[in-house]
Formats: sequence, C-alpha cells, structure tokens
Amino acid sequence: MNRSMYIIGAAAVAALSIGGAAGAHQGDEGAAHKDPAQLMQGTKRSVVEYRSPPVKLVRDDGKAVTLSDELDDGRPVVVNFIYTTCTAICPVTSKVFQQLQGKLGPDRAKVHLVSISLDPEEDTPARLTEYAKKYKAGPGWQHYTGTAEASVAAQKAFDVYRGDKMNHTPVTLLRAAPGKPWVRFDGFTTADNLLAEYRQQIAEK
Repeated sequence: MNRSMYIIGAAAVAALSIGGAAGAHQGDEGAAHKDPAQLMQGTKRSVVEYRSPPVKLVRDDGKAVTLSDELDDGRPVVVNFIYTTCTAICPVTSKVFQQLQGKLGPDRAKVHLVSISLDPEEDTPARLTEYAKKYKAGPGWQHYTGTAEASVAAQKAFDVYRGDKMNHTPVTLLRAAPGKPWVRFDGFTTADNLLAEYRQQIAEK
C-alpha cells in the first residue's frame, strides 16, 4: 500500500464535504444501513503528524484521564469521533469498529480503539456505556467524553473540528505506536481496510 496520499475511487462523494455531512445528518439515515464498502468511494488516505493532546477527558467507565496518556500507552491505536444520537455517520463508523474487533482475533487485546464524543454535554459516561454495549465493545474499545472545551480541543488536535456536531465528517485515524505518524482516512473505511493497514504498520515498526 502506497504510504503517500491517494484517492480510493474516482472522486470524493458529496457526504465528505461539510455540507454533505450536514445533509446526511438532516435526512440521509439510510447511510447507517448501507454496507460500508459501498460508501468508500472517494475516501482519502493520508499520512499525517499529530501530537496527542493532553486534554482531560472522562472514559466510559467514569475514570478521569488525559487523552495523551490514553493514546500513548504503547499500543497501536485507532481513533474515531462519534456521538450517541447520530443517525447517519456514527452508526456506520461504530459498526466498522465492532467488525474490526472481531477481525483482530488474538490481536484484539493489543489494539486500542478510541471513540471520542462530539457531543459531551449529552454523552455522559453512562450513555456512552450503553452505546458501547449496543456495538458489543470489548475491553480494548473505549469511549470518551468530558467538557465541551476538551472535546473541541481534541477535535482540533486531529483536524476534525467542523464547528458543530451536525457538520462532522467521517474520519478514522490509525497509528502503529507512539511517535509514529498517523494514517488518516477521510470518508468511510472498512474493517478489512483498517485491518490491512494495521498489519502493514506493525510489520514496518
């Protein structure tokens, strides 16, 4: 797989634009029921450098944590941004994480899946716990909330802040180890795609 930026498919789909994503949240609930592979056309892969932000968050188990500590604990990490009342993008990306957990097999405990809430005022730890149960999240997949300011800081650190939760776009980030660059997928990706990326990154460590 080429480590330089490339485009999967012929052109970016409208849902990847800010307006397109907002439109999806306003009416295109059918996206949650589509095969993620159907939504991958236009997905963009890039290799980027981000510093893990030292923002204070609260994990779904109620523990106060620092995001940089959670991301830099030595494990490969996969990150997405969700909120529990989302009806279009988030059910798809959360389903992909659920599938990825299963496909990781014996590596499941070695990989940290991180979902950060875009709506911390509504997404309490208790609500995130229920959301995690809905997608059968295992011990390696954790959900995070906190103050609105902390959520915005986390979003800005990974260049996913769009001003409002309704405008968010599907973004998934993967990193093999602390200090390594992040692989960023703008648009919908699949569990198989993430698994292949993970295995390649681990082989190159």
